[in-house]
Amino acid sequence: MVRKVFRIIGTLLGIVAGVLIFYYTVPRVVTVIGGPVISFSPWSYSAAGGALFGLLFYFITPSFISICRRFLDWCENRLKKVPTQDIFLVVVSMIITLFLGLLISYPIYNIPHVGVYIAPIIILMIVYIGVRFILNRKDDFAFLTSFFNRNSRVPAAADNETFKILDTSAIIDGRIVDICKTGFLEGVIVVAGFVLEELRHIADSPDMLKRNRGRRGLDILNKIQKEMDIPVQIYEGDFEELGEVDSKLVRLAKVLNGKIITNDFNLNKVCELQGISVLNINELANAVKPVVLPGEEMTAQIIKDGKEVGQGVAYLEDGTMVVVEGGKRHIGETIEVLVTSVLQTAAGRMIFAKPKNTAEKVSGAK
Repeated sequence: MVRKVFRIIGTLLGIVAGVLIFYYTVPRVVTVIGGPVISFSPWSYSAAGGALFGLLFYFITPSFISICRRFLDWCENRLKKVPTQDIFLVVVSMIITLFLGLLISYPIYNIPHVGVYIAPIIILMIVYIGVRFILNRKDDFAFLTSFFNRNSRVPAAADNETFKILDTSAIIDGRIVDICKTGFLEGVIVVAGFVLEELRHIADSPDMLKRNRGRRGLDILNKIQKEMDIPVQIYEGDFEELGEVDSKLVRLAKVLNGKIITNDFNLNKVCELQGISVLNINELANAVKPVVLPGEEMTAQIIKDGKEVGQGVAYLEDGTMVVVEGGKRHIGETIEVLVTSVLQTAAGRMIFAKPKNTAEKVSGAK
């Protein structure tokens, strides 16, 4: 129905345009080219022009409507990706710079002959510079984000809560589910739309290992959202000027004034340089491992030989490596060992020990 109405309107506009064009231009054209004097009434050829243009507009109006609709849909899709606070900043900066431009260009406008042309150019330049300046410093207006997201993309956190932004590696890792179950993690879990998009690309990868990792990440997110008591929200905004997901996460953390949950070492270092708080799952895992002191006894199952001659290697339940001096001959056995030293490395904690019987013999010999 709407298309028919627009088609009728387009046809009427074509008829009017054809009548006016033929009525005023045909006699002048004939006069210029020196043609014969037109003997019939001007309204006759104007009617012919109206019919011609009306028929032309009748056929091209649907195509014109389709082009306009596609253009409007494109504009709408582009605007959906622009954060609300960016639109607000652009509008406010345009109003302010237009006012300033009018004040500055008013004396120039009164210059004879050229002022009327120079003034609009100056106004446009001031508006452009002002909008660019505000957008380049939009991180300084991060306090507006919680106001605009309160009823739209991300709800504002309570006064004693903060946003926890999940990284792709932390989602795929899966330990975030166990952390949420313990109740130690408070606030609002935020999952960015570009992180979901990266997970989807990984899940669609032709490589089977990557595909399984991506699907595992999507399952973990679904589990957190449906089974955990902690609130989970999706941030639909994007930062198209940034290419990498890590850079977008850093920008999002600044905008939301939140913390990033990750186990990516490089992202951790970048966040430290940017002054962003990070909750590193690997550091948490190392922190909650039981403290072992030299002289303590423990039970260990030797599963393989070590790098040095005669060494055996065992692992505790939390994955901590135990290097047993002289444990190679006990491979496959579960023995009592005595801790001799503990080494803390960037990769984790490493325990050095000796078989208890050997340590007792050495002490007896002394």
